[in-house]
Amino acid sequence: MSISGRLRSARGGLRRDRGSYSLETAILAPVMISLLLLMVAFGRVTEADGAVDSAARAAARAASLERDAGSAQSAALAAADRSLHGEGITCTVSSVEIDTGGFSLDLGVDAVVTATIACTANLSDIGLPGLPGAKTLTASWSSPIDTYRGRS
Repeated sequence: MSISGRLRSARGGLRRDRGSYSLETAILAPVMISLLLLMVAFGRVTEADGAVDSAARAAARAASLERDAGSAQSAALAAADRSLHGEGITCTVSSVEIDTGGFSLDLGVDAVVTATIACTANLSDIGLPGLPGAKTLTASWSSPIDTYRGRS
């Protein structure tokens, strides 16, 4: 085979592959974009879960430092709100429950304050088919009340 024959056959091989890269890109681009959006969704859920856990911890700690159930409730709610806003988490629906039953126990008895926080994080703006529009994250944390500190 002559050199010109080899060049013609090489050009013919190149012509058969023409457009294959465009086709591969058209097939793989949506898959890669979907994986990227899925990673963003998992990252947002993980970040929100950590923020809700941190808010429950802050609320329980703030409530345990108070001397009566009423001020413990208000301190815990304020601490949870500060913690969630400080983390930059916006809950579409949130609930904060503080169990202050430990304040009714006698002095010298071990007692705890428990804070439970539920936050519904919005995921609808990601726009990935099959992904739920929102996820409810719940965290609970208990903090001991000082055994020999006066309680009202």
